[in-house]
Amino acid sequence: MPDSANTQDTIRIKGARQHNLKNINLELPRNQLIVFTGVSGSGKSSLAFDTIFAEGQRRYVESLSAYARQFLGQLDKPDVDAIEGLSPAISIDQKSTSHNPRSTVGTVTEIYDYLRLLFGRAGEPHCPHCDRSITPQTIDEMCDRVMSLPDGTKFLILAPVVRGKKGTHKQLLSSLAAQGFVRIRVDSEIRELVDKIELDKNYTHNLEVVVDRLIKKPNIQERLADSLATCLRLSSGIAFIEVLNDTANRTFDSEANNSQNGHLDQTDLPQEIVFSENFACPEHGGVIEELSPRLFSFNSPYGACPHCHGIGSLKTFAPELIVPDEKQPVYSAIAPWSDKDNTYYLSLLYSVGQAYGFDLQTPWQKLTKQQQQVLLHGSEEPILFYSDSSNGKGDGHFRHYLGIVKMLERNYQETNSDAIKQKLEQYLINQPCEVCHGKRLKPESLAVSLGQYRINDLVSVPIRDCLERVNHLQLTTRQALIGELALKEIKARLQFLLDVGLDYLTLDRAAMTLSGGEAQRIRLATQIGSGLTGVLYVLDEPSIGLHQRDNDRLLATLKKLRDLGNTLIVVEHDEDTIKNADHLVDIGPLAGVHGGEIVVQGSLQDLLQSEKSLTGAYLSHQKTIETPPQRREGKQVSLLLKNCQQNNLKNIDLEIPLGKFVCITGVSGSGKSTLVNELLYPALQHNLTRKKPFPNNLGGIKGLNAIDKVIVIDQSPIGRTPRSNPATYTGIFDSIRAIFAETIEAKARGYKQGRFSFNVKGGRCEACGGQGVNVIEMNFLPDVYVQCDVCKGARYNRETLQVKYKGYSIADVLDMTVEEAADVFQNIPRAAGRLQTLVDVGLGYIKLGQPAPTLSGGEAQRVKLASELSRRATGKTLYLIDEPTTGLSFYDVHHLLNVLQRLVDKGNSLIVIEHNLDVIRCADWIIDLGPEGGDKGGEIVAVGTPEEVAENQNSYTGKYLKQVLQRYPVSVGEN
Repeated sequence: MPDSANTQDTIRIKGARQHNLKNINLELPRNQLIVFTGVSGSGKSSLAFDTIFAEGQRRYVESLSAYARQFLGQLDKPDVDAIEGLSPAISIDQKSTSHNPRSTVGTVTEIYDYLRLLFGRAGEPHCPHCDRSITPQTIDEMCDRVMSLPDGTKFLILAPVVRGKKGTHKQLLSSLAAQGFVRIRVDSEIRELVDKIELDKNYTHNLEVVVDRLIKKPNIQERLADSLATCLRLSSGIAFIEVLNDTANRTFDSEANNSQNGHLDQTDLPQEIVFSENFACPEHGGVIEELSPRLFSFNSPYGACPHCHGIGSLKTFAPELIVPDEKQPVYSAIAPWSDKDNTYYLSLLYSVGQAYGFDLQTPWQKLTKQQQQVLLHGSEEPILFYSDSSNGKGDGHFRHYLGIVKMLERNYQETNSDAIKQKLEQYLINQPCEVCHGKRLKPESLAVSLGQYRINDLVSVPIRDCLERVNHLQLTTRQALIGELALKEIKARLQFLLDVGLDYLTLDRAAMTLSGGEAQRIRLATQIGSGLTGVLYVLDEPSIGLHQRDNDRLLATLKKLRDLGNTLIVVEHDEDTIKNADHLVDIGPLAGVHGGEIVVQGSLQDLLQSEKSLTGAYLSHQKTIETPPQRREGKQVSLLLKNCQQNNLKNIDLEIPLGKFVCITGVSGSGKSTLVNELLYPALQHNLTRKKPFPNNLGGIKGLNAIDKVIVIDQSPIGRTPRSNPATYTGIFDSIRAIFAETIEAKARGYKQGRFSFNVKGGRCEACGGQGVNVIEMNFLPDVYVQCDVCKGARYNRETLQVKYKGYSIADVLDMTVEEAADVFQNIPRAAGRLQTLVDVGLGYIKLGQPAPTLSGGEAQRVKLASELSRRATGKTLYLIDEPTTGLSFYDVHHLLNVLQRLVDKGNSLIVIEHNLDVIRCADWIIDLGPEGGDKGGEIVAVGTPEEVAENQNSYTGKYLKQVLQRYPVSVGEN
């Protein structure tokens, strides 16, 4: 039995064999910053996430009851003999924080919850109309407001006794009946209290007692005052006046003042006036019924904008997407209808054309504004519709024409087909709500102030400015006392976000728009704020997307988390992080089957002195990535972008030289992705394919004649099912299946190429549908993937597997690594070229049939890169790549750079968004944005060769680039 003292000080892993790990034994010190490094695919994530974290998570979930476990996603038991000294584990990876449009930076970090609490308890309400401070109303003022209604107006006086609370409320209903009340409004429906009212205890309910029913006459003032007083007593100072409209009036008993009979028709919602003894505007009658935290929640009906329901935007069909190419004739210009073989739409357009004087052959751009408006938004007058559009004959009848937009909206709302919805969604855009203008809250909520600021004044500014405003709030003594604890928490969490380099974000920024690196650092800041100790944190490359300038702040944050008494395991390739580690573990020596071993464990010095470690070789400069001796001249042609002003871009003009390796740099949030992904790419797509509208926030673009194709290579998955793999994505599998179909055995049996596909019936194993495994649902345990009993995981039936090429069956080929396959098919040109390209981008270790979901983002990106490299180059292709070094070691970056340089050497143009200084110094041209992030960015700071940018005093990139160029001068180094 191990010594207990040692067990408390260390984490011991024995016999780890997950994925490519080769039965490793490892001892890690607790309460230290531990960095796992090594080449991509060597087994770092397998050890950190799939072994250590998975076991920590599994043990925690196992401690819960079987009932609780059925609601939790549980991890499989990792392939390891034993792990001792393990703490509760928390994983902070690069997955996006949330796909929910209601989730924001403020809600994820819980800062917004503290702001809601602060404004709900210490805020000062104002009238949304005149901005005057709201004061309590007296009964006399309430009576005056009601008596200002027109004579004969019928209304109800309601006392809200339950507002948005769950329960059956039986005791309350009995009590009200005993007090002599006859009616109550239950969730907007008038009910008799003598009836049996049963409410679902699991839903929230609104209950308002009908205190009186009146018709406005000069002699009702005394009765009105008594009824209002009763209301205020019942509902803690709030009264509702429901002014009945004509529909309700018709069902209102004409003797309502004296009779208690009859029900009200609720088909139309009447006007409602809210009175409060607490807060009301004397001039406009604006009332905040209750100042509470939920009034500031855009996820609650009490605080959310009633128009957009708290989303801040509405999805609408955009005319520029519906008609992307205005040069097309009317019959083919409308994109959602252009591919439909349906005479109905042609006859519809023909009929509108006959009524408004245009022909279906007329180009859209030559229609008048009125004709375009009618086509898009419908006609006010009925139109004569013809059933036959070819000659204007057939039965004609008059009817209203709804317009393309309304027809698409109706189709989108009514269809049950996911395919149709998905197709229509490409014509939708998010438009800011016209009522709240993207602020998500109702006017009453936005009118509450705390000191000199409203809640929107704090959430809509960058975090650095938000902290400045919170620090200088002008509070009364009472407000300061109430908000002391909440303010302390808000300031601490804002400071944590600053510490991890996210000062440019705003609290109202939607979480779904954050990059993986930003989301990871937000969770990191949240964890620091939680103040937990004795926890094992496992992080996946927290430096991703972070400029070198902000690295020191991130490292200080990691050390702060460690100093709280936690153990940090960080999978990282960043040089600064490696050098700041307390303990290093280098896994390798190479990737895949050539990795999975502990190469070095210990200090930085141990790593630098190791002869086996590739990481150590690059850190000690035994191996180097050479700085190119000269920069390319390019094609002497440039792309010219005019007036770029999307997001934080400040109306800049930009020249991008073609035929060069161009790097877009700048601190996080400076506008790099906005420039490339939201302006440049859509503009190129519009001009090359006419399938996308030209971006509104771009003034113009020139130089497009030098480009015939644009390709984006990002880190999105190459497929979402296990059936997708590198062989199918790159097209290699088509060539391999063709080779098998040409074998003598296949021809003798009459097998065609389709026989060797695992996606169609014929050659695949039908017992598992060609997947090789069967999924067994285990209720509250994780789903178990059991190898198919029939094909034993081979995916194919016995007859198909009998056909072999060089002694290998088609299943054997899928189980090969790319390196092995490149050797087997070296004499088959159509397969050999693509396989060699995969080897060149550093993916020789992955298997041809490896399921797409198991590939990392960096691996998926390199598969795409290899797929494009294997195509025949036109010399006029523009490649757009966003941070290709994600997940890559020095060794892998070296290989990647060789591939990228090859792309440009073929005459193509390359634009890369990157923070990695090795990539930046190897570029031909740099465009540096900044100087800061967010609203202080969006300007061009420096342009030129790496040497020229390095001399720019205003550029943060230049400052660090200069140091690297001095460290790696232009010379022939060792590869």
